[in-house]
Amino acid sequence: MQLTTESSSEYRHLEKMPVNELLLGINDEDSKVAAAVRKSIPQIHSLITALVGFMKEGGRLFYIGAGTSGRLGILDASECPPTFGVDHGLVIGIIAGGDSAIRKAVEFAEDDTDLAWKMLSGYNISTKDFVIGIAASGTTPFVIGGLEKCRQQGIATGCITCNASSPVAQVSDYPIEVVVGPEFLTGSTRMKSGTAQKMVLNMISTVAMIQLGHVADNKMVDMQLSNHKLINRGVKMIMEKKSISFEQAKELLLKYGSVRAVLDKQ
Repeated sequence: MQLTTESSSEYRHLEKMPVNELLLGINDEDSKVAAAVRKSIPQIHSLITALVGFMKEGGRLFYIGAGTSGRLGILDASECPPTFGVDHGLVIGIIAGGDSAIRKAVEFAEDDTDLAWKMLSGYNISTKDFVIGIAASGTTPFVIGGLEKCRQQGIATGCITCNASSPVAQVSDYPIEVVVGPEFLTGSTRMKSGTAQKMVLNMISTVAMIQLGHVADNKMVDMQLSNHKLINRGVKMIMEKKSISFEQAKELLLKYGSVRAVLDKQ
């Protein structure tokens, strides 16, 4: 099987290119990503619709991946509590090799077909939950093995991959295939493929949280007030909604602890 993600770059002799030419080439390739994601919106729509159904019934979302793909899943999961005020256990990112692999690659961890299920089992995963495998190549054994076991256990699965008709899609109920073409640097899927995966993850978590009621108008009314910047953002939301002064809005926000609580009380 010829993997698009492993196809040779359309650019040659990179080591001889001046910096500006390298930058323009990378930027030209990056500009193709959004169009590729757009083509996959029907698949993304199907996955999110199913996911929201599970989460409304109390299910959790799990991401599993290795290397860059695993790190992107952890990044998306880690942003959900501060952005939407949800529990840290609602969206969970799992990377081959464990948390140490977030910073440093763990050799051969991605080749273990049993590891993902062992890690998922530590969270008492059940048929209420939803698991998305992230694998640019679509061939990562860690992800394929995890999704296969999930399907055997009746757990809903999805995937984000950058090759068409890949093995990971074959074990996914809701596959998302974003084919971005060869990388600028041959096989370096942290580039266009990683960008595409990040864009899709943004869509999944943001749209799911909107559907679950964690956004009002276009505002993050459930965000955690974990620093001065976010407190000030919350104050401005309240000022705008209630037509009151900065001082009044801040007093209410600090009293009730969240933008939503203020809006619900007043």
